[in-house]
Amino acid sequence: MHLNTPEISFEDDRGIIKDILIHEPVDAITLIQSKKGVVRGNHFHKDTTQWVYVLSGQLQYLTQKENEPVIEQLVNSGDLIVAEPMEKHALIATEDTEFFVFTKGPRGGDSYEDDTYRLVTPLEPPAK
Repeated sequence: MHLNTPEISFEDDRGIIKDILIHEPVDAITLIQSKKGVVRGNHFHKDTTQWVYVLSGQLQYLTQKENEPVIEQLVNSGDLIVAEPMEKHALIATEDTEFFVFTKGPRGGDSYEDDTYRLVTPLEPPAK
């Protein structure tokens, strides 16, 4: 998991320009709206990389790489997080949230489920 907050690329009296992804081939861009409390994901992809960019709201992002503990990260409006192939991930909307998912790999359009492997046991936040 990689989290960053893209910087403003250009700003003037008309507004701002912010590059979300630079030099990344993308096969699909998906807009998702989730109501507070909704859980999405709880799966992994063998061949797909996904970037999640939060437009509004907040997500509790859970991720786990093979043989490693679950990591929890709050992802806020303006943040970008990436799930690499084989990385288990789940997204929980802590409030009504709208986000884009940029996908590189076989996970868009008619291929939406071709590279999705559901978890038998859902990810849980680490004990505090």
